[in-house]
Amino acid sequence: MAGEASCGGGGGAGAFEDEAEPTVTIGEYIEGIEAEELEADLVLGGDDGKECTYGGGYLKRQAVFSCLTCVPDGVAGVCTACSLACHDGHEVVELWTKRKFRCDCGNSKFGSHVCKLCPEKDPENPVNSYNHNFKGSYCTCGRPYPDPEAEKQVEMIQCCICEDWFHEDHIGLNSIEEIPRDEEGEPLYEDFICPKCSPQCYFLKLYPDTIWASNKQSSAPQAETTDSTVMNGNSSHGDIGKSENDALINHVNGEKTSDNDNCTKDSVAPEKASLDDSSDGNCKLGMNISSNTPSADSEKKMPFFVSKGWREVICRCETCTNFYAQQGVAYLIDKEDSIEEYEKVAKQKREKKLEQQEGAEANFLNSLDHVQKIEILSGINDMKNEFQSFLETFDSSKPVTSEDIRAVFENLAKKKKQRLS
Repeated sequence: MAGEASCGGGGGAGAFEDEAEPTVTIGEYIEGIEAEELEADLVLGGDDGKECTYGGGYLKRQAVFSCLTCVPDGVAGVCTACSLACHDGHEVVELWTKRKFRCDCGNSKFGSHVCKLCPEKDPENPVNSYNHNFKGSYCTCGRPYPDPEAEKQVEMIQCCICEDWFHEDHIGLNSIEEIPRDEEGEPLYEDFICPKCSPQCYFLKLYPDTIWASNKQSSAPQAETTDSTVMNGNSSHGDIGKSENDALINHVNGEKTSDNDNCTKDSVAPEKASLDDSSDGNCKLGMNISSNTPSADSEKKMPFFVSKGWREVICRCETCTNFYAQQGVAYLIDKEDSIEEYEKVAKQKREKKLEQQEGAEANFLNSLDHVQKIEILSGINDMKNEFQSFLETFDSSKPVTSEDIRAVFENLAKKKKQRLS
């Protein structure tokens, strides 16, 4: 989530006299618009917002909105299309994406409100899951976003398990500097797991250290995930790793335990394992994951930051798959559940849409006769010359007003009239 900054004060009109007025070129403006469109497409998953998604059932991932005007208790969510067609002008909370969700718009939770796009719906969607985000609250602090009482809005990160959003200084770390980032501040992790959800995923501690994202870039570079190997290397994340004397070290708490405290020596995953080890039914870990997963009861609950490609690393044998289901995290081995895949599909849809637009423009031009094409090209050339003339004579110290733009188009109309007369 990104925040906005506002400014105010009682300094009057002269308060900003020393500030330079920001200027942008047309190219920069267009690039900004395209970047905003891309960001919107990534959040919406390429959904054009024209059809209610209810007919698609419980989608693996989609953008969801909560209308507090219709359901103040925040126990309902609607799809993109319904947020636009049925809840325009309402108090709507944007929730980004949610997994395994079906549009609630117009069901029994909405009283007399009927969905304009898909009025025939079941009274409720029992598989849907709702948290305090649907009421406009986030993090362990329960604050809204944007927070009207905050001096500065700060970014939040989303847990890939509970899908709640958290302030970086509210996730149990000593410092936000512990969050794995590169020198430019970009995240080095693919997914974040909050302290409340990390016990569900303690089985990840059985995997090589490189499943964890690390801040230490001076150490040996991570091996790339391939079709035949699991990443191996060193990590400073809060996992359990081997020391030189075969003692287990919790890298977050700095505590040492013997091999027998949590699991046997054989419980530690090999540094390298074939990604297709489980294709013939064999477990990558070579153990019963249920009986060897470290217990979270005696350990301080800490957040997890997992490295890019980690979902491709974890075992998919029958025993492990059943264990994931028991833990309520079976979706972790579903490629379509990940944000990375969701955004990848969104980009593909966007590219296809742009190609279709370009094709429509080309078809339109091809449908014109020679005289019509010449007229369009002449009009474009006239507009270019008129704007160039305007910019050459305009006082750059003054703002461009609607009257200035209107005058440009009036001059264009006059020249066209003269050309045709």
